[in-house]
Amino acid sequence: MADEPDWVPAGIDTKRANVARVYDYWLGGSHNFLPDQDLGRSMAAVDPNVKAIARANRAFLGRAVRFLAASGIRQFLDIGSGIPTEGNVHEVAQQAEPACRVAYAEVDPVAVAHSKAILAGNPGAAIIEADLREPDKILAHEQMRRLIDLGQPTGLLLVAVLHCIGDADDPWRIVATLRDALAPGSYLVLSHATNESRPDVVRAAEKVYHRSAPSDGRTRSREEILHFFDGFDLAEPGLTYVPQWRPDSPADVPDDPSTLWFLVGVARKP
Repeated sequence: MADEPDWVPAGIDTKRANVARVYDYWLGGSHNFLPDQDLGRSMAAVDPNVKAIARANRAFLGRAVRFLAASGIRQFLDIGSGIPTEGNVHEVAQQAEPACRVAYAEVDPVAVAHSKAILAGNPGAAIIEADLREPDKILAHEQMRRLIDLGQPTGLLLVAVLHCIGDADDPWRIVATLRDALAPGSYLVLSHATNESRPDVVRAAEKVYHRSAPSDGRTRSREEILHFFDGFDLAEPGLTYVPQWRPDSPADVPDDPSTLWFLVGVARKP
């Protein structure tokens, strides 16, 4: 369409909301469209905390990447990376250690196009258009293999993406496939929306989301989310609400952390 921004890839349906672009809207980004904004506002009307959740999740990602870099990880595979915004994985990792390499995988073409523009000229980072539901294709992709040596410890990042995968696609099998490909000493960084603390609010938010962006994904219980860490050893403080994972400051943790209804954890493959 003539009125589309010039960064929109050809053939993209900008009239249907997309989770990556809704998330970009909550974070104050500019790579989203009116349907994404409408859905973001509708979900915020159900729970005004959704923007705070997005910001807290982004902050957790940065803390986790710094933790992994300090633990000796020099290569990162970020699947479901979304639309780049401030504090991208390659920025955080390469600031900690310039030799770090980052491979992103994302299914949304808008996020891929924007990422390619940002990563141009950075030989230590690249993005591929790929679906988490097909982990074997991600693991075999030429660009991923150029950056990631699966024989060496890797940081696998699955941040705010597994709740987009329905049970029919067996997300636990997907994570196990990725886990089995990783070398010992690798880490899993995961965040996931949970229905544990505020089931009525979360159920209402899910209904609003599914009306505008049909999806098989869902929030999950603490027990279901813990199951993703099978075969890994959780680092302290374990599986926590997002602001509680190694906060930079006690002031970053609200009186009731469960109002930010994402559970997060970082775990090492022995």
